[in-house]
Amino acid sequence: MGTEVNARSFSREERTRYRRRLLENLDRFAGFLGTAQFADTASIGVELELNLTNDDFTPALRNSSVLEEIADPAFQTEMGAFNIEMNHPALSIKGQGLKDLEDSLRHQLNRADELAAKAEANILMVGILPTLTNDVLDGDAWISSGARYEALNTSVLQARGEDVYLSLTGSESLTRYAKNIAPEAACTSLQLHLEVSPADFAPAWNAAQLIAGPQVALAANSPIFLEHVLWQETRIELFKQAIDTRPPEMRNQGVRPRVWFGERWITSIFDLFEENVRYFPALLPELSSTSSGSTDAGAPLLPELRLHNGTVYRWNRPIYDPGTHTPNLRLENRVLPAGPTVLDVSANAAFFYGLVQTLRTADRPLWTRTAFKTAADNFLACSRMGLDATVYWPGIGDIPVTELVVRHLIPMAADGLRELGVDDELVERYLTVIRERARTEQNGASWQVSVLSNLESEGYDRTSALAEMTRRYWHHMHSNEPVHLWPLN
Repeated sequence: MGTEVNARSFSREERTRYRRRLLENLDRFAGFLGTAQFADTASIGVELELNLTNDDFTPALRNSSVLEEIADPAFQTEMGAFNIEMNHPALSIKGQGLKDLEDSLRHQLNRADELAAKAEANILMVGILPTLTNDVLDGDAWISSGARYEALNTSVLQARGEDVYLSLTGSESLTRYAKNIAPEAACTSLQLHLEVSPADFAPAWNAAQLIAGPQVALAANSPIFLEHVLWQETRIELFKQAIDTRPPEMRNQGVRPRVWFGERWITSIFDLFEENVRYFPALLPELSSTSSGSTDAGAPLLPELRLHNGTVYRWNRPIYDPGTHTPNLRLENRVLPAGPTVLDVSANAAFFYGLVQTLRTADRPLWTRTAFKTAADNFLACSRMGLDATVYWPGIGDIPVTELVVRHLIPMAADGLRELGVDDELVERYLTVIRERARTEQNGASWQVSVLSNLESEGYDRTSALAEMTRRYWHHMHSNEPVHLWPLN
């Protein structure tokens, strides 16, 4: 959830001073962008959010105990007491880089799972834990310790002025009020980082926005929330509604949501930071004593601007890191859910990095041939329908997303990976997983829904069927067989 804060609430004076600081930070950032030398290693990185369960696969609300057992700074708290996050260090994608990432993720997760067992918890990679219930989210034990989480919950509710309203319709419908932002904690994701230069950031971001729809269709793994079958990737809409600071009147006026796809193609990373300051009030207006400070290399720290950026939840987020020796800029891709397996995660990463590379270096970028709203519409359609979605693609028109992936996007991703220097056998390894997932039309979401339906037809009630389905999911996750090979019985 980002940088910790000290305060749990903020005064009007603090908010006024913070606004001034944000504008000062933004001006410094604009000047620095035009003159600085940024790191340009094109390194990649991963953050993976994880669920904790009891032996009966209900949520285990004890991430502090689990983290004490793991005792590794790479593992941190997330907002929900049933969540933890793993941060993988940056590495090069060249050569065997993706296989190194896969092997390292598997090693770290296996070790963490063994240690979590000492706290009587299992680790599960899934976009939304299927066994979550109202009792867990409405209770008092759902939230992790830490001032940031409490302050964020307080600020969102104060901005709304009322309880959080959730309304989702997919295969089934769910409508309820939540007295806190606990439903946000239900959403666990895979976040992919790509280091880019200032000149390359806008093309990389535009490319990532264009492919967000096909990305989420392929990887959808969040079809169930509070025992209801909703969108194929329910996490997308649930996250937006759960942390929405707008009361209905402001939504009706067209005020932008905090969880935001965006509204235009950009020409610079500065466009996004400027929009953050222009459109979004501060949620965590904590002033820093280092606001005017710089690193030894002269990079401005910009603590207020960076803290504020962490509370605007773009699906492709800009990251400015002053670093220690050399500052860097990163694109943080937040579209994907966690899981189902380490191999699936690695294949999803390969598809993203390869496709962005091809699209951002094209002589005539594809996003110049389509409206931004089309990319946003594709994203929502794929979140709802998953691999059953039809999308609009520039130069092709309307096309089933599975056909688009197999016939057009996989060859583009392969070209991009080879351009990045990825070994040929790895290109084949990971893109074969993507191809077969699209060909069989079985991702994590479709598997969950099918198995749930089969269990209910056998006489299980919804609660027991979800527990049994989650048990099978956990078993297959540990097999590391990609999800398109998982049996439905």
